[in-house]
Amino acid sequence: MKVAIGSDHGGFSLKVVVVALLQKLGHDVDDVGCFDGESVDYPQFADNVCGKVSRGDAEKGILICGTGIGMSMAANKHGSIRAALCSEQYTARMSREHNDANILCMGERVTGAGVAEEIVRTWLGTPFAGGRHQRRVELFSSL
Repeated sequence: MKVAIGSDHGGFSLKVVVVALLQKLGHDVDDVGCFDGESVDYPQFADNVCGKVSRGDAEKGILICGTGIGMSMAANKHGSIRAALCSEQYTARMSREHNDANILCMGERVTGAGVAEEIVRTWLGTPFAGGRHQRRVELFSSL
């Protein structure tokens, strides 16, 4: 699966861990930055990842900042994006199963590397259930 990933300076270290995991799992990773700990503006990286997912250049996206809140807010401004801020496996699974989330957001300052790896594994491995959830997801486009 092709996964676009981006972070700001507050999520850079966790992004390095997640990129390594994605590569280990055999995913095609499109890392849009940032590439060091220097201060940057997170909306630019959210826009880049969301654009790739919206255009079909990537199947899924992952965004990481200090808390995950800013990235999720910026990502959800895009009409075809369903970004979920997850801090444990249950919300990761439910965001995919019930909401067909196409962007995973996490916060480096609130989620340790080991937990983040489990979140990513769960999120990528959980299919959308469809059924009654499909109708609800389709309602997003009418909002």
